[in-house]
Amino acid sequence: MSSNTHKEIVRIGLVQMRCEKDTATNMKAAEQGIRKAAAQGAQIICLQELFRTPYFCQTEDHAHFNQAEEIPGPSTQVMSKVASELGVVLIIPLFEKRSTGIYHNTAVVLDADGSIAGRYRKMHIPDDPGFYEKFYFTPGDTGFQTISTRFGKIGVLICWDQWFPEAARLTALSGAQILFYPTAIGYQAFDESVAEKQAQAWQTIQKAHSIANGVFTVVVNRVGQEDQLNFWGKSFVSDPFGEVLVEGSSDKPEVLTTDCDLNLIEETRQGWPFLRDRRVDSYDNLTRLFIDPNES
Repeated sequence: MSSNTHKEIVRIGLVQMRCEKDTATNMKAAEQGIRKAAAQGAQIICLQELFRTPYFCQTEDHAHFNQAEEIPGPSTQVMSKVASELGVVLIIPLFEKRSTGIYHNTAVVLDADGSIAGRYRKMHIPDDPGFYEKFYFTPGDTGFQTISTRFGKIGVLICWDQWFPEAARLTALSGAQILFYPTAIGYQAFDESVAEKQAQAWQTIQKAHSIANGVFTVVVNRVGQEDQLNFWGKSFVSDPFGEVLVEGSSDKPEVLTTDCDLNLIEETRQGWPFLRDRRVDSYDNLTRLFIDPNES
């Protein structure tokens, strides 16, 4: 690999929270976390998925639709002022009310002047015990994209998206230098025997996105027990080698910061030219849901 002495450092902040029932309390905790990260020099700061509320998708309840908000709306107005005051980029995951009857699991990116730089609507929507998201969220239509900010080109994906290499690859191909995954993932209270295996698999696949695409990956998860789910935290950042630069605890709210040298992306891709050696002429079947081995 080439020895590039010039560093292009971006400092990343992660706000790992325990969510309470009161949305005002969660907003206050998020703002405090953002301010703490900014005081530590963070330039791009990410909150966890659906940070304003407990993870309400454990049940199917029409009352929860009342928690959705428009964008721009109350949360983005508050956070836009914070972003502008501190001169930082913020990733704010929200329950978006797009129109009557259409709701999304959305992450808004606020640039360092407080303006909306872009938004991503969650594309992969789970429907599993304790994660009944299809009841609430319309699948996203933003596609996999790069959002340009004052401090770099970023891609945002959300939670369940993290298991799909296609999403990470397409976002990286669009120019993203850093992939952000705001997340709400945990294990069910009766399933503790496999909890550590699940958490390890979760980290492994996201580190693999870093390696396969030569990018930084930032994952922000929540902590604490909410009804039947225990959220395992362990928010982390991995570099293009898959090395974990910083990692949070499994049970404590905390603010994490770390430096990412964006020049490492080019150096890594020169040494591991996975993007160069892709056989795009042979990948047509990736657009199919299933390949029947009996087809001629």
